Amino acid sequence: MKIQDHEYISSEYPRYYPGTRIIAFNPDRPAIVIVITEGFYSACFPDISYDGSHMLFTAQQKTGDPWQIWEMDLHNLRSRKIISSAENCTDPAYLPGGRLVFSKMTMNDTVRTAQCLYTCNLEGTDLRQITFSPQSYFAVKVLKDGRLLSISSQFMPDRGGRMLTVLRPDGTKTDMFYKSYEGNLLISKPRETNDGRLVFIESYGENLAGGDLIAISYNRPLHTRFNLTSEIREDLNCVLPLSPDRYLVSCRNPNSEKFALYEFDPLKKAIGRLVFSDPDHNILDVVAVEENNRPKKLPSEVDMGVKTGLLLCQDINFPNSRGTGNYSKVRMARKIEVLGVDTTYGVVDVENDGSFYLKIMADTPFRIRTLDEKDNIVSGPCSWLWLRPNERRGCIGCHEDPELVPENRFSLAVSKPPVIIPVHITGVKEKIVELE
Repeated sequence: MKIQDHEYISSEYPRYYPGTRIIAFNPDRPAIVIVITEGFYSACFPDISYDGSHMLFTAQQKTGDPWQIWEMDLHNLRSRKIISSAENCTDPAYLPGGRLVFSKMTMNDTVRTAQCLYTCNLEGTDLRQITFSPQSYFAVKVLKDGRLLSISSQFMPDRGGRMLTVLRPDGTKTDMFYKSYEGNLLISKPRETNDGRLVFIESYGENLAGGDLIAISYNRPLHTRFNLTSEIREDLNCVLPLSPDRYLVSCRNPNSEKFALYEFDPLKKAIGRLVFSDPDHNILDVVAVEENNRPKKLPSEVDMGVKTGLLLCQDINFPNSRGTGNYSKVRMARKIEVLGVDTTYGVVDVENDGSFYLKIMADTPFRIRTLDEKDNIVSGPCSWLWLRPNERRGCIGCHEDPELVPENRFSLAVSKPPVIIPVHITGVKEKIVELE
């Protein structure tokens, strides 16, 4: 049995609810529905291959099984298990180069207990962990530029709101992409449009509460938030952009108990015709079965023979006056303290220009806070960071606008060897690199 091009596959699920399933239907003939995960107790999180021929998904074969990663051939609907683990594995997505990324429950001394991101080959081999902080990562989206966009949520030392985090497939250059400043909002899986935007649903509650459709610019995600459904009463749960003037949305109107699939016009900001509904199920996610342009395959600087990464900061006293564009020098902080999950890695004096240069043990989560000359806390700590082996990173300051370009100036800290973190380590025997 072949699923024809431009059909739609939908998941009738919220996260981790039992008895979920994936169905296939043609929007021009919505009465014909195929349950393509009939042999599974629960199935969700579909992701279509770039040639439109295969589908990754998360499933339980029977009640009580851990969630695992599977791939289905959409020509014959045969499935094979890619990941077999005692822990829950969810949210798979295809990567260029015959690999995939997914979220896996991880328990160790580094992250405690968290859903970390991993990559592997499509055969399930060459498993690589790429996130290393006490945060959980879900709903991975591979952007056209080759980076990963994931919903992250901090739980140590305090629980934090959810935000969109961007990183490379090797775990380098991890940074905040978007965070709502309107409260502790939940975020659905983001989707990329063809007109330079990302769209997703923000809501205030769990358990199918529904929310608003939000659009942000790819080029300025932190400063371009726009609510496309502020004037409508319907609750939304997911969005699939098809064209600049036509989206599909999982929507529940005030007179219904179930979410159904509707068209939505983002230009008119209006709900359109009903595309598909099921009186017995919520329709909560949808993907199109069609060919898509393959994202860029980004090169990797990670070298597992190296034990550390390098971090340069231009000026810890560079403040950010959000929304005003008024940046001024405030010489208050004189030191930084590097913090681990439940310890301190040491205090470091900064240079006269506010810069510091650190060599940090790789794949180790840390946060930084600033101190004055008497070791009083000035600000921070920042959110969790880590460096991959051989990674080089830099920032403008401890309070900069993340969308600013750094000044083209020499930092005093780079005139000296980097300070090793943790500070009790006096030297690191690194891999010797020979140049030919």
